[in-house]
Amino acid sequence: MSNNPTIRRATADDLDSLVRLEQRTFDYSRISRRNFRRLMQSPSAHFWVVIEQQNVIAYAIALSRSNSRYWRVYSLAVDMHHRGRGLARAMLEHVIIEAKKAQCRGLSLEVKSDNRAAIALYQHYHFETIDLLPGYYDDGTDGLKMRVTFGLENH
Repeated sequence: MSNNPTIRRATADDLDSLVRLEQRTFDYSRISRRNFRRLMQSPSAHFWVVIEQQNVIAYAIALSRSNSRYWRVYSLAVDMHHRGRGLARAMLEHVIIEAKKAQCRGLSLEVKSDNRAAIALYQHYHFETIDLLPGYYDDGTDGLKMRVTFGLENH
């Protein structure tokens, strides 16, 4: 990631940029403006954005539950015009650092089984596939449930 972008918590001022990014990034199961706002206000949602020139160019949302020591990476998106710059890696590293600070045991997530770039990124950070989710996505694509447990990574 270049020196210009910065990672910070999402705020209501980011809503317009987030909605635009969501529309450009996902064809289905988009997060609505209303749900973005709810996530920003939820104590169980951990929501960060990457800002460059006052625009949101990437975001990550992780969800925590009181009955689990794992955070779920709910959504991670990078604007298509800014891919290949290490932003997804930077966001995932940020989520990992924040989860460890919160004394989480690890992270879990779901990813489309045909999203090779995302799967490779997650595997780089020692996520392992723990389940196949047939027809999980709205377009019928299978999903993979992946998880990393902190302290078990082989660094």
